[in-house]
Formats: sequence, structure tokens, C-alpha cells
Amino acid sequence: MKRLIKTHKDNLPALIARFAIAITIFPHGAQKLLGWFGGAGYSGTMYFLTEVIGAPWILAIAVIFVEFFAPILLVFGLFTRYAAAAIAINFIGVLITSIDFSRFFMNWHSVEGQGEGLEYFVLLFGLIFATLIMGGGKASMDSKLQEKS
Repeated sequence: MKRLIKTHKDNLPALIARFAIAITIFPHGAQKLLGWFGGAGYSGTMYFLTEVIGAPWILAIAVIFVEFFAPILLVFGLFTRYAAAAIAINFIGVLITSIDFSRFFMNWHSVEGQGEGLEYFVLLFGLIFATLIMGGGKASMDSKLQEKS
């Protein structure tokens, strides 16, 4: 456990990386759990993921909770590597199920029948890998826990 929360308390890039991930992913989770930002909320998301897509209910719950709670953990820098790993696993699933690997660019103009490309995921996974390496960094609860142990 100590090794997984280990971080340098003055590491500013770690703080920036975890905030960038949190700011990007939290609205997705808030859409799914609370219905904010035009989302379907918990029941609508559960219906979509289980009935329309056919995901098992436990996987649907995991997606909703990871996208909502992991960014909150990242904001506080608490169990940073666990939160980043959970987001990585979640978005590997998104990559596998819904991305057009023949395209690099996102579908900015919402062209019907044209999937999303990889560019968003390149950036997201770059930030996640950096966070997995650096940990919570500056202003993180992980650094406070590290001091106490």
C-alpha cells in the first residue's frame, strides 16, 4: 500500500495531470449518475448500458461509479494510482466497444455513421500513465498519508 501512494509532495506536473483527468472525466460520470450536463441519470444510463448495449448490470454500475467517483479521488489526490487505474480500465472498455480504429480524429461534426477516432484517448491515456508513474504529487492526500506512515 505504501508503494502505491508514494509520491513527491512538490510534484506540480502530477497535480496538473490529475486535475486534467478529473476535469475531463467527472462530467461524464455526473451525466451518468446524476443526470447533470444533459445526461440520462442513473436509471437512464443503466437502461442504456444493460438493455441497449447489453452490458451486464454489474459492469454498468462499475462504469457509472468509476466515472463519477474516481475523478473526485483525483481532485483530492487520494489513492491516486487506484483512481487512475480504474479510469484506464474503464476507458479501455470504451475503446474496445465504441471506437473506429481506422480514424485518428474525433468526429467533430457528428457525421452520421462515422465513428470517433483515437485522438482523445491518446491524450487521456498519456495523462493516466503519467499519473500512474508520478502518483498524486503536490497538494495530494497521498502525500499527507505518506508523511504519516
